[in-house]
Amino acid sequence: MELQEKVPVSIFTEVDKDVFLRDIYPERRPAVLRGVSLGPCLEKWTVEYLGQKGADKEVKIHVSTVPQMDFLHKNFVYRTLPFSEFVKRASEQKHPDFFLCEDESYYLRSLGEDVRKEPADLSKQFPDLAEDFHVPQFFAPDQFFSSVFRISSCGLQLWTHYDVMDNLLAQVTGMKRVVLYSPQDALHLYLSGDKSEVLDIDSPDLKRFPEFVKAKRYECVLQPGDLLFIPALWFHNTVALQFGVGVNVFWRHLAADSYDKKDPYGNKDPVAAARALQALDRALHALDELPADYRDFYGRHMIQRIQKRTSAATQEDSDCALPSGQFTKHG
Repeated sequence: MELQEKVPVSIFTEVDKDVFLRDIYPERRPAVLRGVSLGPCLEKWTVEYLGQKGADKEVKIHVSTVPQMDFLHKNFVYRTLPFSEFVKRASEQKHPDFFLCEDESYYLRSLGEDVRKEPADLSKQFPDLAEDFHVPQFFAPDQFFSSVFRISSCGLQLWTHYDVMDNLLAQVTGMKRVVLYSPQDALHLYLSGDKSEVLDIDSPDLKRFPEFVKAKRYECVLQPGDLLFIPALWFHNTVALQFGVGVNVFWRHLAADSYDKKDPYGNKDPVAAARALQALDRALHALDELPADYRDFYGRHMIQRIQKRTSAATQEDSDCALPSGQFTKHG
């Protein structure tokens, strides 16, 4: 079987805000930051401690009979558990108490108090635990969007998707494999919305997804205490190699009005991009009025115009220098 080109994600040590802004952020590539202080969470966040601090707070979780969760086909169910019971179950291989089967897999992605309006914020949903976690100060406070608690059973794999905001994934406990793909490889990933239809990235069905092998695979294994910088629009797929606890910190790197104000998850397309996609849908409906050979011709013509326009814009953006000490619009 033809294999994808594999590239290890670069690892940086002794990173502070100045180094991040000068050497890492402008490259718009994933990077592992090792040795950044995350606070006492690295020592404190045992199963027992998490259960004690989270106690009876109820959390909505994903539960699946298989470790490979598939959001497109929803091979999981949502259930609610007290946080302490969830952490206990997620840390176990076999469960005396279960919803679906004794070796079911669990996943928590924390939510805001009003899930339809408020982004997740560790300091609001888990204030006692938030005191143990130091949010890396690599961006201005007013750019902060959310801090998302993520807890996974050993072996749990999450579907490949992209986010529209920059984020740092802090791996607090356990080890996690992360595979990433560049936005420039989007055409090889068989997208459905913000997700890839290729569920098994290690043994893909190349009869269904022959172009997938053309996507360059960036890979790293996060150790406890590592930070992974995931630039906006980079696709990522994670596997928990051990029971693990992490925190995602998202921030707005575009102007605030670029984002959908009704998006508590931070994964809706920017307002201008959403308008463009809607216009494309209208254009495609207009092509339906033409005979097949005309649709084919003008479809190719449209593709050529889009490629010419967007590739020129990408080149202009890459030529722009990043002002010292602050983020700029990038798109």
